[in-house]
Amino acid sequence: MQASPIRKLVPYANAAKAAGTSVYHLNIGQPDIPTPEGYWNALKKSMPEVLAYGPSQGIPELRRAIATYYSRSGISIDEDDVIITTGGSEAVYFAFMATCDHGDEVICFEPFYTNYNGFASMAGVNLVPVTSSVENGFHLPDTEEIESKITEKTKAILICNPNNPTGTVLSPEELQTLSRIIQKHDLYLLSDEVYRDFVFDGGSHLSILELPGIEDRVIVMDSISKRFSSCGARLGNLISRNKTVLDAVLKLGQARLCPPTLAQYGAAWIYHHLSEDYYDNMLKTYQNRRNVLMEELADVEGIFFLKPEGAFYATIKLPVKDAEKFALWMLTDFQYNGETTMVSPAAGFYATPGLGVDQIRIAYVLSDEKMRKALKILKEGLKVYRDTVE
Repeated sequence: MQASPIRKLVPYANAAKAAGTSVYHLNIGQPDIPTPEGYWNALKKSMPEVLAYGPSQGIPELRRAIATYYSRSGISIDEDDVIITTGGSEAVYFAFMATCDHGDEVICFEPFYTNYNGFASMAGVNLVPVTSSVENGFHLPDTEEIESKITEKTKAILICNPNNPTGTVLSPEELQTLSRIIQKHDLYLLSDEVYRDFVFDGGSHLSILELPGIEDRVIVMDSISKRFSSCGARLGNLISRNKTVLDAVLKLGQARLCPPTLAQYGAAWIYHHLSEDYYDNMLKTYQNRRNVLMEELADVEGIFFLKPEGAFYATIKLPVKDAEKFALWMLTDFQYNGETTMVSPAAGFYATPGLGVDQIRIAYVLSDEKMRKALKILKEGLKVYRDTVE
């Protein structure tokens, strides 16, 4: 398993902090919006005398709440279609294990969330990359290019929509293209939809659960981490209308006994009680931060990226030869008024060697003011680096 490009530079960030330098973290998707207060109240009200094992598939209250959440978007699922997982990470791992045998292949569009590599390694699955391009905002390549990667070992296609690390939102036409490929080649379509509520500029998200004709071929992985600013709760879910898939996933769930019991009561409260105002304010907050990113980097010579359409990430091409060396240098050799910025080198989000070496991923999860400071430091650092190092 590869080291995470999101966390591999953490020791250098810690060393910078120990030396007295403040570090703005744009490397990790950790929201700073407060976890809803009702979550904590629900936990306190649910505290039992004995914190016992829960059902392996999750408590009924949470599974019902998730089904209700989807119904508000016009998506019909039953609580029995939902299995609660220990974070969205486990949902992805379970999806690999349920659809693939050891040595099977899953097609994935690069750059992709780097931990897919780790989950695939754990499951004995080979990720087969199809490269997307920064020049068209990382939208899907032609059907022919996708189909050229399909072999007798291919079992599924994996997407992340809205995308981490690019902020791309797939169009209904792109999803229909994938649906036709799935039907033609008898595959599963796996969709990481953690950021489904993060679509900007009045756009909308189409879930693969809404695609006709492949109802039993789709698996959705989701999480409360980003939507409800609850990363540490470690609660996700897997959704499928395919009973055979669900039976396989439940066996995996039984092997790890149960997801965190107490946290599920808080999550059930959130799904049932948060108003539309919460979602609207959250979306407005991240869209504003996206706009700050665009404003601050718009006039930087040599930087290229298109406006992110959703999530809270951007993959950005820099005018440097090696973005990882630059990111490391920012932590070890540069500070501006006692501060510096930490970003994620993007090469680790690619499976194809040599790609993404001049790119970084930025997570715009800081307040507007902190984002502006962090980006100004990044620009100053980039200028000095180009003048004195490269």
